[in-house]
Amino acid sequence: MQVLVIANPANTNALILKEFAPSIPEKNITCLTRLDHNRALGQISEKLNVHVSDVKNVIIWGNHSSTQYPDVNHTTVATSNGQKHVRELVADDNWYLSFKPSQSDYL
Repeated sequence: MQVLVIANPANTNALILKEFAPSIPEKNITCLTRLDHNRALGQISEKLNVHVSDVKNVIIWGNHSSTQYPDVNHTTVATSNGQKHVRELVADDNWYLSFKPSQSDYL
């Protein structure tokens, strides 16, 4: 069984589901915030001209809304010189400030 939680606060509702439906494997529960996570991966990979699977550890705090906060502080990218933190590779604070996966061009 796969479960997609779509009602906001989606991440909170997914956590509640995980706690109160222990027979459903945790890996089978996702929520609408995953859409924003995938968009963030895509935007970072596009910015750095790498494959999306090379981008790891993007975190989306909050729900699918304009108040969400994409956290790239732990994000790494596989490069020919090994894993690099995204902040090493993109030295543009304005890009981070305008980085909003829920307001993506990928709609």
